[in-house]
Amino acid sequence: LDDPGLDIAAGEEFLQEVFQILLEEGVRKSMDVTQKVCDWKEPQELRELLDLELRSDGEGRERLLQRCRDVLRLSVRTGHPRFFNQLFSGLDHHALAGRFLTETLNTSPYTYEVAPVLVLMEEQVLAKLRELVGWSSGDGIFAPGGSMSNMLAMNVARFQRFPESRSRGNWDLPRLGLFASQESHYSILKGAALLGIGTDNVHLVRTDERGKMIPEELEKEIQRVKAEGSEPLFVCATSGTTVLGAFDPLDAIADVCARHGLWLHVDAAWGGSALLSPQLRHLLAGIHRADSVTWNPHKLLMVGLQCSAFLLRDSSGLLQRCHGVGASYLFQRDKFYDVSLDTGDKSPQCGRRADGLKLWILWKAVGTWGLGQRVERAFAATRYLLEQVKRREGFQLVTEPEFINLCFWFIPPSLRGQESSPEFWDKLGKVAPAIKEKMIRRGSMMVGYQPHGSRVNFFRQIITNPAVTRQDLDFFLDEIQELGWDL
Repeated sequence: LDDPGLDIAAGEEFLQEVFQILLEEGVRKSMDVTQKVCDWKEPQELRELLDLELRSDGEGRERLLQRCRDVLRLSVRTGHPRFFNQLFSGLDHHALAGRFLTETLNTSPYTYEVAPVLVLMEEQVLAKLRELVGWSSGDGIFAPGGSMSNMLAMNVARFQRFPESRSRGNWDLPRLGLFASQESHYSILKGAALLGIGTDNVHLVRTDERGKMIPEELEKEIQRVKAEGSEPLFVCATSGTTVLGAFDPLDAIADVCARHGLWLHVDAAWGGSALLSPQLRHLLAGIHRADSVTWNPHKLLMVGLQCSAFLLRDSSGLLQRCHGVGASYLFQRDKFYDVSLDTGDKSPQCGRRADGLKLWILWKAVGTWGLGQRVERAFAATRYLLEQVKRREGFQLVTEPEFINLCFWFIPPSLRGQESSPEFWDKLGKVAPAIKEKMIRRGSMMVGYQPHGSRVNFFRQIITNPAVTRQDLDFFLDEIQELGWDL
């Protein structure tokens, strides 16, 4: 015990070399269009290449450095300009610096004493996000993803109406009713299961042809649930649905909630960043009337996974009362500083990542105006791609996009003119999976597909990466056309 158990000098030398590998393989090549999006390997081949077995003895520096290279080389390059597969993509150097800082500090912003800088940063970032929503006060916390943020909203809504549920559970509560649209995120169903409310008590409200919740149908569902003896509690409206990118009419939904005294939560995990754009914030008109909001800057703002804000209009300490238990080894009341800065008890978590730091660094780097420009550029890129899809033979829109989700089919020459055939849609549904397999094996790009209701598989193209150029978008359509031409 007289000497350190770590070779600090060797460790620093190792880190220097790892940082060079990160810069070359993880950053430069990830953003280089001449590189593959992925170097596809079948699972068994990949297991053998990586040599995943954990052994009794450690390995030398050169072997470990090669393993770092292999991890980067054989993983999907989500920062690549031709990665369109998820609602997150791209790589921002400033946000990445924030992620490095977060990992290096290795602390949890649950108390001011162990994370003074990070606690104050989180406080500032959450306040700025609330200001953009339209609230001059309120509360909030960063959660591990939008799903958890939505579940926090459900839990806080239940506690606000039935504070005894915190201590006594669901036993003495009436049967509760939750409402969300047919296009809502699946975390609402998961949350109902996790909280013991039950998935049978989530009532999915009809949407129009664009995927927006119909307020009149919400009213009918609430009346029906009341007539059946249940207690309506919570409405989740969506600003930017996962598949079609639809924005529910918030003002009309807020009117319904006000009439019935229901908690209104807005899942703006995807579309919340439109609030940064004067050109696009009208899509979320009425969001200031919500009781709570989910917003994921790790999506459209390219902050990096994970960064999800749960925002609360209430400023009475509701979040603390709902989740706090006052563990005496963390949240002592007789500390020498302002203990209101010990915010960890607002969250169901104990250990928590400092997810606000990377957003703070990015915001400092580009400002509110720069973040808004990033959103508008993504929107403009989608408009360009939309016009190209409309012009090209064989491409057919699923629906006119409202935001940055572009959904379309590619119809191979062998199927054109057969739209009236009973087998047409069945055959068309196999086209997108076949094209995606080809592109992944080639490594040229990556884009998502899915069925939707009665619609067979179609492509859902998402642009969030400001490194994407017109050439990348043209390549995207050319590649789909080439890969699907002989299907």
